[in-house]
Amino acid sequence: MSFLTRLQNLFRKGGAKLGMVKSLVKITDDDRVAIGQSEYDRIQLAKSYYRDDLPNIWFRNSYGERRQRPLSTLNVTKLASKRLASIIFNEQCEISLENPELDKFIKQIIDDNHFNLQFEQHLETGIALGGLAARPYVDDQNNIRIAWANADQFYPLRTNTDNISECAFASRSTRIENKQTIYYTLLEFHQWDGPDKYIVTNELYRSTQRQVIGDQVPLATLYPEMEERVEFNSVIKKPLFAYFKTPGANNRDLDSPLGIGVVDNSRNVIDAINYTHDAFVHEVKMGKRRIAVPAEMLRPGAPYGNNELDEAHPRVFDSDMDVYEQFYGTDDLKITDLTSDIRSEQYKSAIDYFLREFEEQTGFSAGTFSFDGQGVKTATEVVSENSTTYQTRSSYLTQVELFLNQLVTAILEVASTPEFFSDGQARIKFNADDDLKLSVHFDDGVFVDKDKQRTDELALVSAGVMPKKEYLIRNFGLSEQEADQWVAEVLNEQPSFNSNAYESSTDLDGDTDVEAD
Repeated sequence: MSFLTRLQNLFRKGGAKLGMVKSLVKITDDDRVAIGQSEYDRIQLAKSYYRDDLPNIWFRNSYGERRQRPLSTLNVTKLASKRLASIIFNEQCEISLENPELDKFIKQIIDDNHFNLQFEQHLETGIALGGLAARPYVDDQNNIRIAWANADQFYPLRTNTDNISECAFASRSTRIENKQTIYYTLLEFHQWDGPDKYIVTNELYRSTQRQVIGDQVPLATLYPEMEERVEFNSVIKKPLFAYFKTPGANNRDLDSPLGIGVVDNSRNVIDAINYTHDAFVHEVKMGKRRIAVPAEMLRPGAPYGNNELDEAHPRVFDSDMDVYEQFYGTDDLKITDLTSDIRSEQYKSAIDYFLREFEEQTGFSAGTFSFDGQGVKTATEVVSENSTTYQTRSSYLTQVELFLNQLVTAILEVASTPEFFSDGQARIKFNADDDLKLSVHFDDGVFVDKDKQRTDELALVSAGVMPKKEYLIRNFGLSEQEADQWVAEVLNEQPSFNSNAYESSTDLDGDTDVEAD
C-alpha cells in the first residue's frame, strides 16, 4: 500500500467519525433498504444449516468432565433442496417465445450461459434460503451474461409483498493490504426516478472487519472502469433483474417480500434428526467389541539382550488389536466381555419418525426420505404415492415461471438498449409493453408414467389426432429435423403405389378397359 493510499484511508476514517463519509455496519443500515436485519439473520441461520456448518455438541465423560465433539448430522436441508430443485427444473426444460426472432435470440443466450444447468444448481440454494435473484449484464466481448445472487446478497428497496421493483445487489471481495486482510463490499442499486427514468448506482465500501461493511471509498479503488451512476431515460421499461421467491407466506415477517426456506419452519425437527443421528453414531462407536483383562496380561516383559521383548513372556496379541483393555482390580479379576448391544432398531425407528415429520413440514410425500421397507415400485405406484410432492412442485412451478418471465424480459431489455454495448448497437428490437408470450415446458420426470403416456399418444396418432412428428419428438427426445428424417424413412420403406396408372386404366363409371389382341 502506497503512502498516499494510507493517508487517504486515514482521512476517510476521520471523516466517517465526523459524518462526512458514509459508513455502514450492516447493509440494512442504509436508508434505502426496506428490509430489517432480522430477515437476513434468519437467512444466515438457514445458510449454516444448508452448509452443514453447525456447532459442536457438548457432553460429560465418565469422569464428569465437559467435552465436545463434532455433530454427526444428516444434512436433510441439502437433501430436500436438491430433491425439489431436480424435480422442478432440469436440463430437459424448454423455454420458447411466440416471436420467432426473439425465440431464437433467447435460446442462444440460454445455451451460451448453460442456463438450464446453472439454474437447477442456484434453484437448490434458493429453496434452502428462501429465494434467489439474477440479472443480465454485458461482458467485455459484448456478450450477454447472467449474474446470480443468493438470498443474502439481494436487498429490496421499494417493494410490496407481491412485487419488487427496486433492489440492491451486494458482492464481497478481499485483498491483502500492508499484510492485513481488507474486506470490500460492492453495492449495486437499481432504482426508478419516476415512471421513465431507470438509475443504476454503484458504491464501494472498505472495512478491516469481516462483520462490518465499513466506510465508502472511491469506486476506482477496485473498479476503475465502472461508472458510479448510469441513467436511462425512457429506454428501460422493466427492472433489469429477476427475483425468485419460494411459494407460501412468510410467517416470520408478514410484511417482508422475501420468501422462507426449508429450514425456517423445520428447524426443530431438523435438530431432532441431527441429535438422534449423532447419538446413534456415538453409540456405534462406543459399542465396539471390548474385553476387560487384568493389567498384568498386557504388561510388556523386560528386554533380554538385544531383543525388545522378553523371550520368556512374549506378546501374544496382534499389535493392531484394540479389543482388549487393561483394568486394575483384585487378584480374582477375570477376562470379561464388556461389549454392549447397539440399539439400532430403536434409533432407526426414531430417525424414521422425525424424517416423516420433516416430510410433512416440507411438503414431500410420505416415504420420500424415510425407509418404508418396500421393494422396487412401478412408475404408476410412484405417481400415485407422490401426490403431495407433486402438489408442492406445482406451487414452485408458478414462482419459477414468474421468475423466468422477469429474467427473459430483463435480457431483452438489455439486448435492445445500445448503451450497454461498446459499439453502441442494439442486438435486437424489443418493446417491453407488448405481451411477451413466454411458454415453459417442464419435464414431468417421475410424475408421468412414460409407458402409459406413450401408449395413449400412440392411440391418438392412430386416430389421426396427433401428428407422427409430434409423437416422435415427445416420446423419443428427437429434434424436429430428426423427427422429419424418421417420418421420411418410414414412408420410403412402405411399398410404392402408382396412382396415375390405376386412374388411367379405370373408366369414370368404374369399368376397367381390356385391350384386344
